[in-house]
Amino acid sequence: MQYDELDPRTPLLVGVGQVSERLGEPGYRKRSPVQLAADAAQEALADSGAATEVAAAVDTVAGVRQFEVSAPGMPAPLGRSDNFPRSVAHRLGADPLRAVLEITGGHSPQHLVTELAGAIAAGESEVALVFGAEAISTAQALAGAEDRPDWSEQVGGRLEDRGYGMQGLASMHLSAHGLTDAPSQYALLENARRARLKQSRQEYAASIGRLFAPFTKVAAANPHAAAPVERSAEELVTPSEANRPLADPYTRYVVARDKVNQGAAVLLMSVGAARRLGVPQDRWVFLHGHADLRERTLMERADLGSAPALVAAAHSALAMAGLGVDEVATFDLYSCFPVAVSVVAEGLGIDPENPRGLTLTGGLPFFGGSGNNYAMHGIVETVRRARSAPGSFGFVGANGGFLSKYSVGVYSTAPARWKPSDDAGLQAELDAVPAPVEAKHADGWATIETFTVKHGRSGDTGIVIGRLEKDGRRFVAMTQPGDTETLDLLAAEQPIGERVFTRSFGYGNRVTTTAERMEELIPTPPLVLRDSYEYITVRRDGHLLEVTINRPEVRNCLHPMANDELEHAFDCFFADPDLWVAIITGAGEQAFSAGNDLRYSSSGKPMWVPKNGFGGLTHREGMTKPVIAAVNGYTMAGGFEIALACHLIVADATAQFALTEVRVGLVAGEGGAIRLPRALPPKVATEMLLTGRRMGAEEALRWGLVTEVTDPGKALDGARELAALILEGSPAAIRSTLRLMTETAGIADTVAATRHPSAVLDELFVSEDAIEGMISFAQKRKPQWVGR
Repeated sequence: MQYDELDPRTPLLVGVGQVSERLGEPGYRKRSPVQLAADAAQEALADSGAATEVAAAVDTVAGVRQFEVSAPGMPAPLGRSDNFPRSVAHRLGADPLRAVLEITGGHSPQHLVTELAGAIAAGESEVALVFGAEAISTAQALAGAEDRPDWSEQVGGRLEDRGYGMQGLASMHLSAHGLTDAPSQYALLENARRARLKQSRQEYAASIGRLFAPFTKVAAANPHAAAPVERSAEELVTPSEANRPLADPYTRYVVARDKVNQGAAVLLMSVGAARRLGVPQDRWVFLHGHADLRERTLMERADLGSAPALVAAAHSALAMAGLGVDEVATFDLYSCFPVAVSVVAEGLGIDPENPRGLTLTGGLPFFGGSGNNYAMHGIVETVRRARSAPGSFGFVGANGGFLSKYSVGVYSTAPARWKPSDDAGLQAELDAVPAPVEAKHADGWATIETFTVKHGRSGDTGIVIGRLEKDGRRFVAMTQPGDTETLDLLAAEQPIGERVFTRSFGYGNRVTTTAERMEELIPTPPLVLRDSYEYITVRRDGHLLEVTINRPEVRNCLHPMANDELEHAFDCFFADPDLWVAIITGAGEQAFSAGNDLRYSSSGKPMWVPKNGFGGLTHREGMTKPVIAAVNGYTMAGGFEIALACHLIVADATAQFALTEVRVGLVAGEGGAIRLPRALPPKVATEMLLTGRRMGAEEALRWGLVTEVTDPGKALDGARELAALILEGSPAAIRSTLRLMTETAGIADTVAATRHPSAVLDELFVSEDAIEGMISFAQKRKPQWVGR
């Protein structure tokens, strides 16, 4: 294809730039991320060789998100800009119409280049500038210095902030099992791959060393590298004081290095703009192939040791470019961890020791993992290599998350028309593959599917993903502190496939070697009410149990320990055949319960909810004994959800009901969003859920949410009177009634519900209580119930 045949809207890369600085070295200027990005962008503008001023022509700027704005609550010890893209643009003298802050992920530089190239081809943009930078090394070094710089900037202006984009990358469940860091999650994938390849620990470690030793050689020759030291394959994988183990099989040298001061930028424009601005054709580089695909979430992947989405993206981009792997001159594969390189190279059939190499920069562990922006440096080097060898092709693979999102670009100076991708079709095929079923609560014998051991200063922790023997469901579990037996098992030559035992708790799943060992580590508490509790009180009065939340100083808000005590009390209630009715109430005059203890939650201390839910009730199955909520004052959020989980509610006149979660950025996830629309007319419930408004006791009575409203301070008395009425009936019949109500609750058709086959009636028919009821009725005396 000839240049004069190109559509004027064909996108081009015409300028690239990158900058860096290392602490204490000549020329070190303590530059902020904004300044590093601006300097790289200025270099990219100059690199275009344009005959006229380019900055004024830029209509779109797009910034790669720094680590400090990549997740909620991330610190910025030296301050930050309120509009990173426009801060950079102002330093360049540009005033773009559009400013974009991309989502989190190492795939984002290539994704932005592809997206903006498409926008140019569609006529939505003419000149676009993409950039990113990190100054983590400087920020950490100077955070406590008296003369630390202030990088805060308030530039305002329009910003298309796309948010964190963390969906599918993090979950409360994985976090509860120690999977909050990248090394641990990648280690699980790495060990699964080793098992698939049937390699020994020594063989696999040696392969990691051979993979990354050439990377260190490239980094040693790169003036922008953060760690320009050439290391041998053996040195990379041999633990030492400097190369400490992090998460099996990783040592420090083979994982991404984030302490960097680096910035990079790419300038794109249309062929028409390039001609108008006088950009020489020897600066023109075309995007011949591209693809953006997403992998399933960690627990949904069919094979934890492979990455089909990454491989499919690589093949798709090459196919679009009309190339075979052997026709590619250069590769820069994202290399945060060894597996990120290995699975793509393996999928493309590339020998890691191929003389073409797999990196142009030195890779994230050695060049540096410049936050989400590493791949921008890979693009810069690829464009420069393509220009130095006109007509050659370069491949850039950019990975985000945990082998989660992959963006590919194939570059060359050879003229090429813009081509749309078939990403949607490929993604649909990938998503159609059946996913394993996950067991959030895992109990019983299982086999290890993959594993890692995290090496921390306070000790080692094993993390296992396995499959339950009874149904094949997948689960994640941790070892219990002090469980040296399981740690020894995980240190064996190949733990994958070994048999283990798992048990679920409110705080997560735990794994060990046998059921007996589990009982030694975490003894099952006896189902007997304790003489005293720390956060609740219990009172037994014949067949009635009264449970009082005893934290009036915090409006009876619940933290994990209080929840655990409530769960134990109700476990004992439902297990005790002589307890027939329970009442739950709150101490003091202010509140039944104002829900979750948000001060505790925000303290950074471990958070969990019992398996049976908030208050030990909201997730509980088989509630075949009546539980009455006696409420006064604030019955908010989780407190309201506890009340909704009860069979009956007695409120005093001061009671205020509300699900206020939306006002603090949360959702009524402990049953409120489910039970309230079933207890109230849907529109009334929806209004309460979406606004967080309070409902008084009298209104609750009108809607039938509560059964009785008492005078102030008399809710418990009212609940006791209601309990006394219930206790006049047969406990066996009451249990059967609640069972039948539960069994038929999901059957919409009334007649179908009446015909529902249930063993309840037959069981009750032969019960002692049923016989006593008929006999006492015939004898005209008060029945003597036994509850059987």
